[in-house]
Amino acid sequence: MYIFSPLAGSLGRLRTATAVLALTLALAGCATVPPPDDSMNLAQTQLQAARDAGAADYAPVDLGFAQDKFQQAQAAMAERKYADAANLAEESRADAELARAKARLGAARAQIQGKVQENSRLRSQDEQAAAAEQQQEQQAAPAAASSGQVPTQDMPAPDSSELSAPPSGAGFQTLPENSQPPASSSSTQEVQP
Repeated sequence: MYIFSPLAGSLGRLRTATAVLALTLALAGCATVPPPDDSMNLAQTQLQAARDAGAADYAPVDLGFAQDKFQQAQAAMAERKYADAANLAEESRADAELARAKARLGAARAQIQGKVQENSRLRSQDEQAAAAEQQQEQQAAPAAASSGQVPTQDMPAPDSSELSAPPSGAGFQTLPENSQPPASSSSTQEVQP
């Protein structure tokens, strides 16, 4: 025999209502997280930028972390775990940015190292050329001295006997202001002050 009591019916309805409410909240919680398409696209773009910057050569560990996290984010997307996928995509993006920065730094260092080596090579060539030129000058100086040639760098002054006073009556003469200059026998006229 079953006795119907008002209290027993209320408990059953309360349990049913609680179960329905919990199920509704669970479904609503899953539906509120949208797929992180933007985060996934941004992470994929950063991965490609890191590869283009040479991260495979200069930062392979960081690039590997970024690729692993991106693959984990793709797996979470397939399982519809959008919150996990968004977090993993952000971690992948950050690792890819770090790999890209390290790749740029490594490429800049390699370029600087190349310039330093080129400067050293040019400096060495310049020093060798200067040494060869100095050696040629040293070899030319004794050869010129032994052949009796006088170096052409300094010319000696002429002897005093070669310089003499001008003959008397030669040179410039002053004329009175009203007089005419004498006619010149040459075809060119000289202007006297």
